[in-house]
Amino acid sequence: MNKNIFHSGNVSFEYLDSWAVEDADTFNNPDCIATLSKGENNLLNIVAFPTPTDLNSYKEFMENTISDDGGVILESDFVQIACMDAIRLHGNIKTPDITFDIHTYVFIEDGNIYIFELRTADYSSKTIKEYDEMISSLKLE
Repeated sequence: MNKNIFHSGNVSFEYLDSWAVEDADTFNNPDCIATLSKGENNLLNIVAFPTPTDLNSYKEFMENTISDDGGVILESDFVQIACMDAIRLHGNIKTPDITFDIHTYVFIEDGNIYIFELRTADYSSKTIKEYDEMISSLKLE
């Protein structure tokens, strides 16, 4: 598989050609800078916007939001990835129509927050590995 480079504003990262860049849904989410998909079961949304918060406060906010929506948090840690401090969160959400996992990385750099959120019903480790590789290649310029 070949690697491509996604670039928008100051965000760039590599992704495999098995992922497709979709039109970002800026109508419903004006902060969306990218949407990538892999088949019908994997959707990655990336948002960025100015923020006054820090990683500690945002981690608690994320955990509360998922729990309040009936989700279960499976993992929530501070990590270093792509040479930056980040939050890594893995949760499971069940709705009447679908059960899916949510994998999120959050970076806060220079007063801006960058959220990479993969929603997947594909529980293969291959997809998660590809997602982690994308995040590892992230550059904020």
